Amino acid sequence: MTIEILQTKKLLASCEAALAERFTVHKLHEVQEPERFLNEVGPRIRAHAGSDVNADLIAKLPNLEIIAGFGVGTDNIDLAAAKAAGVRVTNTPDVLNDAVAELTIGMMIALARRIPQADQFVRAGKWPAGNMGLFTELTGKTVGILGLGRIGKEIATRAQAMKMRVVYHGRKRQEKEPYVFYPDLLEMARDIDWLVIIAPGGKGTNRIVSREVLEALGPKGMLVNVARGPLIDEPAMIELLSNGKLGGAALDVFENEPEVPEALLKLENVVLSPHQGSATHQTRDAMGALLVANLDAHFAGEPLLSAVV
Repeated sequence: MTIEILQTKKLLASCEAALAERFTVHKLHEVQEPERFLNEVGPRIRAHAGSDVNADLIAKLPNLEIIAGFGVGTDNIDLAAAKAAGVRVTNTPDVLNDAVAELTIGMMIALARRIPQADQFVRAGKWPAGNMGLFTELTGKTVGILGLGRIGKEIATRAQAMKMRVVYHGRKRQEKEPYVFYPDLLEMARDIDWLVIIAPGGKGTNRIVSREVLEALGPKGMLVNVARGPLIDEPAMIELLSNGKLGGAALDVFENEPEVPEALLKLENVVLSPHQGSATHQTRDAMGALLVANLDAHFAGEPLLSAVV
């Protein structure tokens, strides 16, 4: 008999095909009565493929051995509950670094030069009446990276290629990195032109970019969030963007996505993206392949490729 695994959300087609070749896959998101379904098949489930796994679901899978997460973030998996139940957890790091870093720089350029607004300016037929105006550029500016992890380092490399100065804030100084370290985020915010947020989500970082930090960035300061929406005090950010006390924001994530505050939709000093950080064919295929490879390794009794717990 093949190993039975659970899937609670749709995954990439290539990933689902690979899973179906190896396992008996139960798709909870496609059944009419999920509770009844879990009561029936829950005891047979040995693995979960994907994210969004809470303590309640783990409790209903008494023989669960591994949660193979899809994505680098693990804030949507109850790690404490998994550890308490002896369940391994993996994620898909590294394979998405380049895609997220590329989007970050792209959004920075788009915000600095108002590229989406320029497109709409031309489409609306406004150009014959006069030029759009002057904006800013990245060259010579200082970017502060909140979270100099794998992706943060890739962003830093690309920012330097744009002739920017890089500094960073994190839990601790990374001695082998050449960038200036700020132990205090507020102090860094006062000294930079751009703040890029790429720190992990979760209770420890909830609203770490506070009103005070946003005010320290100032009326010329630019904010980029490619991490998680709750890392920013979103109401304060909207207020400061609206009254000119914060220069601009490029946002790929939001506090209650996919719902986006209506006030943001009306602002000209923002660039908005629907959580597209890793959304390329190459990266998503690689993420799916790593998810499957972790399951293969687990059931073969081999070391996990990217263990979290």
